[in-house]
Amino acid sequence: MRVFVRCGVAAFLAAVFIAGTLLAQDVPVRTVHVFVALADNEHQGIVPVPARLGNGLDPAHNLYWGAAAGVKTFFARSADWTLIRCEPTPKPEVLERCLFRHRKMEVYLVADAYRGDEIRQAILDFFDAAAGVSPETITLPSASHAVTIAARGGSNLVAYVGHDGLMDFRLPFLPGKKNESHRDAIILACASKQYFGEALHRAGAYPLLWTTNLMAPEAYTLKAALDGWTAGKATSGSANAPPRPMTSSKNAACGEPAGCLPPAGRSLRIVAHPTRYFSGCRERPIIIPWLPTPMPGSSPPSSTISGWNADRPD
Repeated sequence: MRVFVRCGVAAFLAAVFIAGTLLAQDVPVRTVHVFVALADNEHQGIVPVPARLGNGLDPAHNLYWGAAAGVKTFFARSADWTLIRCEPTPKPEVLERCLFRHRKMEVYLVADAYRGDEIRQAILDFFDAAAGVSPETITLPSASHAVTIAARGGSNLVAYVGHDGLMDFRLPFLPGKKNESHRDAIILACASKQYFGEALHRAGAYPLLWTTNLMAPEAYTLKAALDGWTAGKATSGSANAPPRPMTSSKNAACGEPAGCLPPAGRSLRIVAHPTRYFSGCRERPIIIPWLPTPMPGSSPPSSTISGWNADRPD
């Protein structure tokens, strides 16, 4: 009798384990890869920032990485993301790589901090990833089983954060789309639509978010965009479903602009408010929710964000 009970308990536990494993496998693992070109007063055509923030060889204090609104610090302090690990110098041009996991969804974020004087390579690597070139796999430990995620060209979303280096130089070549996988792209740099548009079109990635004016490419904007992207993906039913056409978010601060669809769920409009010179640009972005009616007595600020739409077809 005891043998029978023990066997029954063992079989039950095995069934629970197998069911849990299968359930975990049914949840698609998605990856965001962020390419950060560290702010560099010496090697980039930016309006100079304080020396400590603009040292392109010091990620710990850099404006776009270790500072309060830098990618590493901002996401490490976020309630929605947990820092898994950071590793120094995974490649000569990358000073640090940090891996994050979303606390509620099976979404991982890989962030690479490129030397400020390697901004050309950072942008080229971003376009390679947008085109699906050189996919990379990363294995992460887990409480129950190891998780393997796809980075670079295997990512679901690629993002560039930093100075718009294409204002200063041209790339030696533009990579073309390598496969039919759908990839979204976010480009947080001044006037990125004008300078990155042609290359991104050739790479075949969908421009989820880019800019038409000056802006501060800091992590709060990236975080807000990823909030909408993860929420939109979670309700779409398909990680590879094509997005709706991108719409203009001009006049977003005053409500629904002409020709602009209101966002579903938690989508946000991101606009810019003119301020003093900051982070090498003249406008610092602020984030507001979409409003169904105009704000009384308000006038729209000039928008730096050309389009934002995390919605997916039903």
